[in-house]
Amino acid sequence: MKTMTCIEDLRQTARRKVPRAFFDYADGGAYAEATLCANCDELQRIKLRQRILVDVAARTTKTEILGEPAALPLMLAPIGLCGMQHGDGEILACRAAHEAGIPFTLSTMSICSIEDVAAAVKKPFWFQLYVMKDRGFIRSLVERAAAAKCSALVLTVDLQVLGQRHKDIKNGMTVPPELTRIGTLIDIATKPAWALSVLRGKRKTFGNIAGHLAGMENVNTLSTWIAGQFDPALNWKDVEWIAGLWGGRLILKGILDVEDARIAAKTGAAALIVSNHGGRQLDGAPSTISMLPKIADAVGSDIEVMFDGGIRSGQDVFRALALGARSCMSGRAYIYGLGAGGQAGVARAIEIIRNELDVTMALTGIKSIADIGRDSLVL
Repeated sequence: MKTMTCIEDLRQTARRKVPRAFFDYADGGAYAEATLCANCDELQRIKLRQRILVDVAARTTKTEILGEPAALPLMLAPIGLCGMQHGDGEILACRAAHEAGIPFTLSTMSICSIEDVAAAVKKPFWFQLYVMKDRGFIRSLVERAAAAKCSALVLTVDLQVLGQRHKDIKNGMTVPPELTRIGTLIDIATKPAWALSVLRGKRKTFGNIAGHLAGMENVNTLSTWIAGQFDPALNWKDVEWIAGLWGGRLILKGILDVEDARIAAKTGAAALIVSNHGGRQLDGAPSTISMLPKIADAVGSDIEVMFDGGIRSGQDVFRALALGARSCMSGRAYIYGLGAGGQAGVARAIEIIRNELDVTMALTGIKSIADIGRDSLVL
């Protein structure tokens, strides 16, 4: 892992190690992937303000996220199917995050269940919730997250319907993979280390769903249920209902509009995440970095603003903080690490971002996270 000097190194290694269907699932976006590309490209175009002869010997990347201490302003985002990037992927990623001193967010569509992860780690983690038509099931998920002592609930609000991802359709992706497809069988046969890790993993399908609903053990039935369960009727009243069920810190993920941000700030939620689902939903939507300063200005200090979308380096974290975010989520960066090297790969991804952020702070004359602002950029 020490020879991996940037997130792209981890990405290329993961591409070689993980079967194509699962690599493409994590790597790809919706339709033409214009928004996916814009997230990264527009971040890269923002220039940093180099400063010299500033004493930065005592600088630190430490900060607070929702009032809790963190080693750097970074959270691991909820990503479905981590356990298909590497066996027990959710557990390994959570352990790496906790060892690095940052939060981990478990997806509703995880392979390891809430209970699996809670039993395997020593600290609380966040849980991400998709709202589905079966409200009884949603209630039970929230109750399970509370029983597992999850410290925050991340409600995803931008997936009323599923954006089409061409690569998933072309790859015929299923969970677990269907070995009757000759292409899938050949691909897996050439990746024995991956196959062994997944075979040794606790589960091979969606752990939060299978076994918790009658008749949902069969993969084809389960997949059909998921495809039909995302709820196009989701609205702000549902946010109020979930907040009442949860009673703890609620984070709204998927805010990309100033008007929506102002409404979110009035819900009582602890934070909002400026996000376009990593370019996996509405292709043609603006990049998250282009909307971040407008949203941050609109809500002010009424709600904590977090950022998601296109984070591939410590410089990207710096840029987002300078434009109004208090902290950042990264999903693909650590997923590449997970596919490349399991827990060690996730730890390396976090280390790369932390080191890049630290050096960027030094070369811009910044000593603390709180000092990063718009005057740290060349605008």
